[in-house]
This record gives sequence, structure tokens and C-alpha cells, in this order.
Amino acid sequence: MIVSKDNINGIFAAVGNTKLLRLDRIFPESGLEIYAKLENLNPGGSFKDRSSINIIQKAINLGKITKNTVIIESTSGNMGVGLAQACLYFGLKLILVIDPLINPHTEKLLVTFGARLIRVKQKDDSGSYLMSRLDKVKSLVKQEPNSFWTNQYENNSNPEAQRLIARELLDQMDNKLDYLFVGTGTGGTIMGCLREIQYRGLETIVVPVDVMGSKIFDAPKGNKKIPGIGAGQKSNFILPEYLHLPVYVDDRESVMGCRKLLQREAILAGGSTGAVVAAISKMRCHLRKNSKIAFLISDSGERYLTTIYDNDWVYKNLKLAL
Repeated sequence: MIVSKDNINGIFAAVGNTKLLRLDRIFPESGLEIYAKLENLNPGGSFKDRSSINIIQKAINLGKITKNTVIIESTSGNMGVGLAQACLYFGLKLILVIDPLINPHTEKLLVTFGARLIRVKQKDDSGSYLMSRLDKVKSLVKQEPNSFWTNQYENNSNPEAQRLIARELLDQMDNKLDYLFVGTGTGGTIMGCLREIQYRGLETIVVPVDVMGSKIFDAPKGNKKIPGIGAGQKSNFILPEYLHLPVYVDDRESVMGCRKLLQREAILAGGSTGAVVAAISKMRCHLRKNSKIAFLISDSGERYLTTIYDNDWVYKNLKLAL
């Protein structure tokens, strides 16, 4: 499960091997077979648990992290929770650089796990906070003499861990998968999955999902308010030539995707999952009948109860009446 010379016991023995569900109600008349992998059932509540423990454990094994090392990372939420849980388990200090878009529930989780939070408030030139967060991380690394930047944006331990998602998924589906829809952020998940698909010699088409205003694939302009998908910079992992053309969605479509998944399948998922549901909806008329489609329930919607699932917040921030 985890690339490590040691066997991990305790809470991290529960990371991975997540269930796969067939969803018959989400698009009942589409003629498609829809499957969802429940990454929200990882112990920290998201797919980022895989990357967090892999990055930390490998760095410990290589001697890059000792008991006195301060771990530093930029996060919009899920990676932070995974790292906070890992650092608490290993007795490590953790500094996380966040921004105003982080969900209040997620912020409380990070504090509960013992992370020190530093919030940036200045948007970067792209209109997002990512570059401002990264600048602050680089400054903190210089200030802390014994620090380790996990750097989910460039550390190959990220896609390496995420590749296990595709390994499990393809085993669960007997390698019979026509399309895999993946929300993009750091690019670690989509490229990790693509590597496993290529390794198996499969013809599965990998479809990236991005949001308006994101710089990953130069999406059309937009004012992104929902964290967890999209980014203010190009990915260091993504190789677009091996992927399907990206499908772009906006925040309103992400909210509607979340609500549809909840009402039709009773699955409470986060914003990036809603974006993927919206992307599948946009493409479903162009997909072959009886195609097998899979996507990830990346995280739980409980962290979005005061945003995506709050009608007042949705209307105030997105001008969408529900």
C-alpha cells in the first residue's frame, strides 16, 4: 500500500483499498455504467491521505526527516489534513500555509490535529492564492533551519502514491474501464493513474476536469471560490499529450454536481467530486453506449456543509438560488 521499507501499523493501515460502487441513479438514462471509488473513506477523509503518508514515510526512511524536523506545506485543505494526521502520529511539528478559501470545518480539523496555520490574504496575479501561499512556504523554509517542504506540487512521491488508486480500481474492474474522469489540482492523481493505465497497456481514456480560472490547462477566466480543484500555476506532473482534452466547469456546476450526487445516490461529497460529476454530465452524450466510466469520491462533503451545501452561502457567493 505505502512505498516504504517498514510496515505501517496503526491508523495508516486503513489507508487505501477503498470500495468501488456502481451508481445506477446518477445518470439513469445515459446507457453508461458509472462507478465511483470511495476515497472519502480513507482515515483522514480524502485521497490525499495516500500522498501524505507516502511523502512523510519515504522522507523518514531516507533520513530527510528526523524527530526535530518541521514539516511545511501549502494546502487548500485535504493535503493539510492528511499531513496533520501523519505528523501527529510521528510526533512531528507541522506548519501549513492556507488562504481565505479554506472551509471552516477543514480549518478546525487542522487545528485539532495540532497543525500551526499561517494564512495568506493577498491574491496572486492569476487571481488565486496559490502563488502567494508558495512564496510564503519558501520564506518559511529559509527561516526554519531544520525544515522539510513536502511539496506536493513537485514531489514524485505524490503521483507515486496516487498510482495505487488506479491499481486498485483496475483490479476491481478486471481492467475493463473505458473512461476515467479525474479532477486536477497538483496533477499527482491524474498522472499517477495514467502511469498505471499505460503500464497495463490499456486503452482507457483519462479525462481531466478543470475549473474556470485555473491555470493548469489555461481554462477560461473565472472567479473560483471552491477549493480542492484547479490551480494558479501549471502542473509539474501533467503531460497533456497523453490525456483527453480537459472538460471545464464552473463553481455553480460543481455545486449542482454535488447536489445531484447527494439527491440521487445519497453520497455527500466535496467540491472537486461535484465538478467531475458535472463534467461527466457534459460529456455523456458523446460517450459510447455501455461504456464503463469511473471517477473518485475525492473527499467527504461534511467539510462543505457551510459552503456548497448551504443555500445562503451558494446564493451569496455564486448567485445561484436553490
